[in-house]
Amino acid sequence: MIIDTTEVQVINSFSSESLKEVYGLIWLFVPTLTLILGIIIGVLVIVWLEREISAAIQQRIGPEYAGPLGILQALADGTKLLFKEDLFPSRGNIRLFSVGPSIAVISILLSYLVIPFGYRLVLADLSIGLFLWIAISSIAPIGLLMSGYGSNNKYSFSGGLRAAAQSISYEIPLTLCVLSISLLSNSLSTVDIIETQSKYGFWGWNLWRQPIGLIVFLISSLAECERLPFDLPEAEEELVAGYQTEYSGIKYGLFYVASYLNLLVSSLFVTVLYLGGWNFGIPYILVPELFVKNKMAAIFRMTISIFIILVKAYLFLFISITTRWTLPRMRMDQLLNLGWKFLLPISLGNLFLTTSFQLVSL
Repeated sequence: MIIDTTEVQVINSFSSESLKEVYGLIWLFVPTLTLILGIIIGVLVIVWLEREISAAIQQRIGPEYAGPLGILQALADGTKLLFKEDLFPSRGNIRLFSVGPSIAVISILLSYLVIPFGYRLVLADLSIGLFLWIAISSIAPIGLLMSGYGSNNKYSFSGGLRAAAQSISYEIPLTLCVLSISLLSNSLSTVDIIETQSKYGFWGWNLWRQPIGLIVFLISSLAECERLPFDLPEAEEELVAGYQTEYSGIKYGLFYVASYLNLLVSSLFVTVLYLGGWNFGIPYILVPELFVKNKMAAIFRMTISIFIILVKAYLFLFISITTRWTLPRMRMDQLLNLGWKFLLPISLGNLFLTTSFQLVSL
């Protein structure tokens, strides 16, 4: 049997090209899957930290049996909810009831697209990254309102209405603070904002140039995450469990996942906007350009940048967790008055001052 060498070469070239395409498709999903895995681990760590810190504040033991130091307790709770029966209200709107939790989780997950964990560690470095985050995060309250309305329960519906009103009230001051940061950096890209802060090291962080904006942003972020003292949509003394009263099983767990995802997103954006992102705090002109051509050094710098931004983010998480057991819950009228009568004028004044300084400096 005679085999033509040209045919063999054609077959080999075709197989190599197909393998390259397969590898290209696989590597296309690797960054996304890596980010999702990191988010899941981050949420599990947040749940464990909240239980441990809450136990320390209340002088009790906390989780200790599920894994070493109780670190697998959140995973055990999630597994338990996964196998619980999924119940539906008999007279509710099943479509809205089922879609609501998914909208809340997916809209928050999409916010991670524009968060940079290093110089080139970002899925989408968009020129309008901040506006994309604000636009996407505005969808989450719609899912909560759909859940409350679809439950055919007055407590659930009241919780959904409260969630929508609270989100609208505190999203406006938060957006005005973001606008002030974008004016200082002359960009809406999260990477550009961090690079602008890196020029002068620790003293170049927006923490010092926007102290009022930082305070307003922190308060608005806590309200957006529905954390105490702003957890009016699910106030158990008034609304049983708010918009999640009728939920069970994995759908009930999705609301808690969305809450912790939102808290982690807010912490990361506080780090990006005000705390210099992945920068350690030393001016880049004082850092020697070591190991520029060394691949191991590049991996080391990438690891250090991820570590720094996570440490800063978890510092804000510690503040939000301790606030939960420090301040009492506000009334609904107090919450709305704080947003519309105090934070909105303050954030507007801060934006006006920032704009004036930028015009003078031109």
